[in-house]
Formats: sequence, structure tokens, C-alpha cells
Amino acid sequence: MGGGRTAPDGSPYPDRSGPGFERDVQAMFAHIARRYDWFDHLASLGQDYLWRPRALWDLDRFRSGRPVYRALDVGCGTGDFTRLAAVHYPLARVVGADFTPAMLGRARPRFRDAGPGRRVDLDRASALTLPFRDGVFDVVMSAFVARNLPRLPDALAEARRVLAPGGTVLVLEITEPASPAVRGLFHRYFDTMVPFLGGLVRSAGPYRYLPESLRFLPDRAGMLGLFRRAGFDPVAAVPQSLGIVTSYLGAVPA
Repeated sequence: MGGGRTAPDGSPYPDRSGPGFERDVQAMFAHIARRYDWFDHLASLGQDYLWRPRALWDLDRFRSGRPVYRALDVGCGTGDFTRLAAVHYPLARVVGADFTPAMLGRARPRFRDAGPGRRVDLDRASALTLPFRDGVFDVVMSAFVARNLPRLPDALAEARRVLAPGGTVLVLEITEPASPAVRGLFHRYFDTMVPFLGGLVRSAGPYRYLPESLRFLPDRAGMLGLFRRAGFDPVAAVPQSLGIVTSYLGAVPA
């Protein structure tokens, strides 16, 4: 697994300090691909059904209703956000990109219908080295990917590169609630119950890694600073669910 750790049940536990961190993350997502969707619905208490649509509404407001013709979902996983974007933007060609073959394998059957799936392409790609020309997308988006990247500034620079002038990046991610009371409840659940549930399905490693990964993300002000340094202006952070998740948005100057 590239030198990463393993949990007592043998499931992968990425080691951020090791040279094989990207391979560890890939192995982790390959391990959980089959149960990824239903476990996320369970662990989020169904809130993930709301977070992605709300993020697209945040994106629409930030873009002031300008049409989307080309969209890229980076770290698309099993394709939830990709499909939602294809439905939400009926004029758009949508590309879903992920570096884990097992995740793409779970995504492909979702796009075999004659509806929005005809406007979706799936590609294997890393967020750090996107295989697309400069300036080809109106929107680059990702959901719950940023905390798994070894070099978030490089990923933002790649998103900036492939966006057209006036294009927008959307990063939806788990965040620390601002309220101390909500933050305390959040950590009691996120740091203990989610790993416990993961252990019940022999995935203790990935879901023990999940709360650890959050600690490597900057706070909201720090994230917006990274966006600005990558060349996005204006930028915005829009919290959801009392701050448990946040839609980070940035525009490429036109």
C-alpha cells in the first residue's frame, strides 16, 4: 500500500507523513468503493443528500446565473456530484475525473442511460496534474476531496489553469463549526462514532483517518487565502449545516 499504516482489521490508513501518501489514499478509496455511497449517507445522517445541491445553488449565486457549458468534477468518486451537475446544468458537458479505478468502475454504470449520462465523460486523472488544456472549463468543482490532497495549493493552481476567464472553482469540504457548542457535538460524533461505524464494516482505517484528515485543512480564512494566492478573485466561503461543511468559491478574473 505504498508504506501506509493499517488498522487492526487490516483496512488501509493513509500515512500523510510518508512518501507514498497518494498511493495510500488511492488504496483507501479502492477499499471503500463498494460501500462508499451508502456508508456516507449513513455517517452523515442523510445530510450529504442536501450538501451537494446546496453547493450548486451557492455556485449559481456566485456566478450570478451565468450559463455553464463545460464543467469538471475533480475527484468524482462514484459520480454523485458529476450526475447532479449534469442534471443541474442541462446545457453542459460534464467531465468526472478520479485517480482511483475502483471508484470510476462504480461510477460508469450511472451514466449509461439516455438522459444526462450522454453529456458525461469519465476520465482517470489526478487533481495535481489534470490532463486538460488551459482555459477549457466554465466550472471546476470537487466535493470532500481537498483534505485528501498532499499539496492543495498545486490542485488549486491546476483548477485555475483549466478554467476559462470568468470561470469558477467550487470546493465543498467538511469544516469546523464556528459555534463552540456545535463544534463540541460535531467532534464527539465525527471523531468517535464515524470511526466506530467504519469498524463495523471492516473499514476502521479509512474512517479513523477521516477526522485526522480534517486537521490538515486550513480554517476558512486560510482556505480563502490559498484561493487568492492561486489567482482567484473574488472568493467566498458559504457555510452549511451550522458550519459542518462549507462551499468555497473563487472566480478567475475576466
